[in-house]
Amino acid sequence: MDRIAPAAFSAADFRARIAAQPDIRPDEDFGDHRFNPGHPRLNFTQPLRDAAVLIPVVDHGSEATMLLTKRAETLRSHTGQVAFPGGRIDAEDASPEATALRETAEEIGLDAAFIDLVGRMPDYVSGTGYRIAPVLSVVKPGFHLTLNPDEVDAAFEVPLSYLMDPANHRRGSRFWNDLEWFFYEMPYGGQRIWGVTAGIIRTLYERLYA
Repeated sequence: MDRIAPAAFSAADFRARIAAQPDIRPDEDFGDHRFNPGHPRLNFTQPLRDAAVLIPVVDHGSEATMLLTKRAETLRSHTGQVAFPGGRIDAEDASPEATALRETAEEIGLDAAFIDLVGRMPDYVSGTGYRIAPVLSVVKPGFHLTLNPDEVDAAFEVPLSYLMDPANHRRGSRFWNDLEWFFYEMPYGGQRIWGVTAGIIRTLYERLYA
């Protein structure tokens, strides 16, 4: 009997695509520099700081979603921006996966019992000097979130089918110190997904869905 393929944007299909992705090579290079080759902002004078984020894909049957947060307006950096749960890797963290789970619990109170870690993406280097490890996961529905108001103003879900459709990936730019900086943006439901978060989503699309 022929096996029935999972629905195109289901969590089962997401798992299958991760299992089939090529191994991460040491020379693979992903990050903001791919959209801004030669930009002087990327001439880092300090070592890159290591961070990790959780990419939480919620299993809603045939139509999975991606869980995102809106950073608190009171934060000193990246105020009010849409982000993945995550943060800097602490010395006590055993791995990037441990960082991603810890930060997710601290920011939005998502219990690790609902999270199944299913893989990693290549590291993503941001224009702000972070080397970010994107940790891929599938989240069981039925969870309850408790947002940390010092870090997060809101959490929301976006259909995976929307985020993996390149028609929704717009190229934007801003000027910093009189130099143009390019990025992707993906507006959805009144939220502006852009910058590093959109760059990681774009990389996920290119690696798994293109």
